[in-house]
Amino acid sequence: MLNNLPEKWDHEFDVVAIGSGGGGLCAAITAHEYGSSALVVEKSGQVGGVTALSMGEVWVAGNHLAEADGVADSVDAGYGYLSTLAMGYGSELAALNLVVHARHALKFFEDKAGLRMEVIKGCPDYYYQHNDHAVAEGRMLECAPFKGAELGEWQHKTRLSPQMPYGMTHHDMFTAGGAANMMKWDFAKMGERLTNDERCLGPGLAAYFVKSALDRGIPLWTETSAEELICDGERVVGLRVRRDGRDLFIKANKGVVVAVGAYERRQDYNKNLGQQLELGSMLFSGIDGSNFRLAGPLGARIAKVPDITSLGFTVPGEEDEEGYPLWRTALSALGQPHTMVVNRKGLRFGNEAFYRSFYYMIDLIDGSNQTHPNFPCWVIMDSQAREKYPFVSITPDQDWPEGFGAVADTLDELAALIGVDAGGLAATVARFNTYAEKGEDPDFGRGTHPWSEWMCGDPFHKPNANLGPLLKAPFYAVEMKRMGGTGIPSSGLLTDQHSRVVGWDDKPIDGLYAAGNSVARLETGAVMQSGISNARGMTYGWLAARHACGEPSTLLEQEAARLAL
Repeated sequence: MLNNLPEKWDHEFDVVAIGSGGGGLCAAITAHEYGSSALVVEKSGQVGGVTALSMGEVWVAGNHLAEADGVADSVDAGYGYLSTLAMGYGSELAALNLVVHARHALKFFEDKAGLRMEVIKGCPDYYYQHNDHAVAEGRMLECAPFKGAELGEWQHKTRLSPQMPYGMTHHDMFTAGGAANMMKWDFAKMGERLTNDERCLGPGLAAYFVKSALDRGIPLWTETSAEELICDGERVVGLRVRRDGRDLFIKANKGVVVAVGAYERRQDYNKNLGQQLELGSMLFSGIDGSNFRLAGPLGARIAKVPDITSLGFTVPGEEDEEGYPLWRTALSALGQPHTMVVNRKGLRFGNEAFYRSFYYMIDLIDGSNQTHPNFPCWVIMDSQAREKYPFVSITPDQDWPEGFGAVADTLDELAALIGVDAGGLAATVARFNTYAEKGEDPDFGRGTHPWSEWMCGDPFHKPNANLGPLLKAPFYAVEMKRMGGTGIPSSGLLTDQHSRVVGWDDKPIDGLYAAGNSVARLETGAVMQSGISNARGMTYGWLAARHACGEPSTLLEQEAARLAL
C-alpha cells in the first residue's frame, strides 16, 4: 500500500465521491443520510455524468412499483434472469447482490431523496419469451418529469443530452408507436416540456439526484480533476485534486468512491481492454478511464466480460458541445420495416432488430483470412422506410442531408456507389422480401423478440412490426461506423458485495469503493439489459456509502444462504 500523505490537508470530508453521475451522487446522498459529510468532485463543467446522457431506464426486479401494478415478480426471478443469461462469464453472487439490493436502494431514494419513479408500461425484458425468468413489464422504470427550475443556479450546470428526446417519457413515445412513429408523437407536449425545462429520461433522472444533493448542502465541485488517491500505508485516506490551477489535498475520513464512468473516449483502452477498434462515442471527453488511472497504483484488480460493438453514424455538420462530430446510435433504425443491413458481399448477417445478437457479429473474425467479414457494413432501405420512418434524427419531412450516404434508383446502382457486391445484394433483397411479406425471417428470426417491436418496430405495421419488403425506389444506403455502448464497458474495477475495490490479492482495498460503470460487470457476464447500468450506479453508490459509514448491508449473506449459493 502506498504512503503518500501530504504535509497538510486543505479540506476534510467523511466520504468523497469522484464523478457526478448516478453512482457518485447516490453515494454522497447516502453518506449524508447516515450522518456523514460528503463531497462530489466532477472533472467537467456540468454535473449529471453519463446518467444524464442515458434513456434514464432503471432495471429493478421485484420492485414495489411493479407489485402495486399487480406484476408478479421476485428477487429469485430477477436473479434467475441474469444468472441464466450470463453464460458463465459473470458471478452468481454479483448477480444476486445487484438484484437483492436494487429494490431497497430504489425505495431508499424515493423515501429519502424525493426520487419519483414509474413503471414503463408495456416494456418487456430483452429476453421475454426467450427466457423463463423474464417478465413482460414491471422491471423497467423511469422517472416522472423533473422541473429544471428546481435546480436553481445549478439548472444550467446540470447536463442535458443532445441525442435523447428528453421532453418525452417512454410512455409518451411508445403509446404513440415508438421511435418508428416519431411523426405521431405529441410534439405540443414535448414543446411545452422543453419550454418549461421539464426533464424526462436520463436528464430527468440525473436532475433528481443533483437536487437531492443540493438540498442536503453537499458541495459539488465542477472542473475539478481527481489526480491521485492518497494512502497512509494501510488504507485510502483522501485524494489530490486539481482545481482552479492548483493542487488541493482532500482528506476522506471514511472512504473515497470512484464513480467516473468508463473509458470510451480512450481509443487505446477500447482496443486493449475492450478489443474494440476506433469507436465513435456519444459521450463527453471526460469518460477516459480515470477509474484505472486512480486505482491502478493501489493494485486494484480489473475484470472483463464479453462485450459488443455498437453501430452508429454522424450527419455532416452536426457537432456536440465540445465541437466533436455528434454521434448517433443506429439502434432504433436498424429493425424498422423496409430496412436491412448487409456486408461487402451484399449479405445479411444477423437479426438487425435485436442488437444483443446482431452486434456480436460486427467484430466477428474470419480466421481463415484474418478479416472482419461483416465490417464495414451498410444500412439499406427503400423509399417506403424513408417516407414513413425517421432515420434516427432525419425525419420523413426533412430533405436527405447532402453528402450523407448514397441514393440510387436501382439496387445495382446503389451497390456500385457503396462498393458492395451487386449480385449478392440483389439476391439478399429478393429472399428477404419473399419472407418479409409474410412477416417471417427464417434466416435470423427478426421480429421474434417482443422487445424488438417495442424498441425499433412499427406496431401498426402488419404482420410483423420489424419486417417489410424493400420494393420502392429510390433506395438508400448509409455506411455504419463502430460506436461505443454509451459508456457501458467490458472492463472495470473488481468490487465485493459492499462495492469495495478488490486488489490482485483478492482482498478489499480499505477506504476505496467504486460504483456505476467504473465497476466490472460481473453481475451480467455476457448479457446486458437496458436499465442495469443506472441500477448499478444507484445501488453500488448506496452500498458503498453504507459500508463506509459503518452500516453495511447483510442482505446478500441472507439471500445466498437461502439459495444455497
